[in-house]
Amino acid sequence: MATQTKSATDKGVGLAMALGALAVVGAVAMIVGALELGGIPEITAAGGFAGAVAFSILAVVGIHLWN
Repeated sequence: MATQTKSATDKGVGLAMALGALAVVGAVAMIVGALELGGIPEITAAGGFAGAVAFSILAVVGIHLWN
């Protein structure tokens, strides 16, 4: 008798890697803001922090929701 198996894909991992890369971009923006290399430092650092946190959360949630 045949049994049905659940097939797992790597799409959830790819989604997490893409969102993780965006979180790294946010962290770099936070460093740029802290070093006062361009723009308004406080706004650049705050935006980088917000982006890094948001994309990190989405990466974790994406993996859990995809499975």
